[in-house]
Amino acid sequence: MDQEGTWLAHNYHPLDIVIHAGHGAWVEDVQGWRYLDCLAGYSALNFGHTNRRLVRAAKAQLDTITMTSRAFRNDQLGPFARELAEFAGAEMVLPMNTGAEAVETAIKTARAWGYRVKAVPENRANIIVMGSNFHGRTTTVISFSDDDDARSDFGPYTAGFRMAPFGDLGAVRDLMDDNTVAVLTEPIQGEAGVIIPPPSFLPGVRQLCTENNILLIADEIQSGLGRTGTNFACDLWAVTPDLMTLGKALGGGIVPVSAVVGRADVLGVLEPGQHGSTFGGNPLSAAVGREVVQMLNEGDCQANVRELAPRMHAGLQELADAGIGVVNFTHVGLWSGVTIDSGSGRELCERLAAHGVLAKDTHGHTVRLSPPLMMSRGDMDVMFEGLSAALHDLA
Repeated sequence: MDQEGTWLAHNYHPLDIVIHAGHGAWVEDVQGWRYLDCLAGYSALNFGHTNRRLVRAAKAQLDTITMTSRAFRNDQLGPFARELAEFAGAEMVLPMNTGAEAVETAIKTARAWGYRVKAVPENRANIIVMGSNFHGRTTTVISFSDDDDARSDFGPYTAGFRMAPFGDLGAVRDLMDDNTVAVLTEPIQGEAGVIIPPPSFLPGVRQLCTENNILLIADEIQSGLGRTGTNFACDLWAVTPDLMTLGKALGGGIVPVSAVVGRADVLGVLEPGQHGSTFGGNPLSAAVGREVVQMLNEGDCQANVRELAPRMHAGLQELADAGIGVVNFTHVGLWSGVTIDSGSGRELCERLAAHGVLAKDTHGHTVRLSPPLMMSRGDMDVMFEGLSAALHDLA
């Protein structure tokens, strides 16, 4: 901890726990204390820590070849692209590394499509985004963020974005014009506190985009790959976006893997040299990603989410009814935002850690719960025992 304080830039404020090992939904610190991980790497660890199948796939590829660059072909990338596209119901895949890179890629692609296919005048393309969004922290992405922590003092900002309140279909409609090339939205906003839009919102945006020849880009980096009990959060509303950005769990918590998946006539506008990534699509990432897709195709994690989701909702409702500080909660699948009125979200996370549960605060008085998708009923009991004890501490 002292070395981090001295040698690391202070762009994070972690809890004072030094994790040494992890397996499944549990981690262990250097002193031997065990904690239930209810953050799961912001959903990067949907399959848990050191998942045997994913570790085995990574080890096998480590002994073969790990990196080639896209200057050459490798024997894992083509199969990964096909398997991911088939799983996502897509026609084409563009692999990258981090979620922010995938979002940047989708933005560039949408603009290129707008100029080359929709015939938008040069440098006039605009993209509609949502208030309270979180798509990463690159310079372009923070240009359309309304989070002061992410945005302040990092200007000048990239132009070409218009912001509508999340869930407000009328506002999205009013912002559209002939030069709008895309609407970019999270189906469910994760960093904002697991905010679920009105049932008509996403289908309504899909219809507006179809009617106006505008691309719908769904950021499924946190919400996708099983978190909601479906393959993608968009499936909850039977909506098919034109492009999806994927990441986090796609790398199994082992390597950074992201991708943009979607229509071939959209991703196909890119030509050699116009976009790329040194590590994007490397054999190690592709091999791990293939095993992730295989596990998702088997559906065991999604089934476990669907089984445990009612239990999670009931536990949250019980806490809300107990009068110990929970003033509101949102919930879908194994994903919740819990808002309290006694103490800050940070303070609740500190008390949770003292009771053996790790979680992350977001936006003041809200704590986000996103445990691994393969957690057990017993794990969930531990989570609620810790939450109850921590809330009593604060109260």
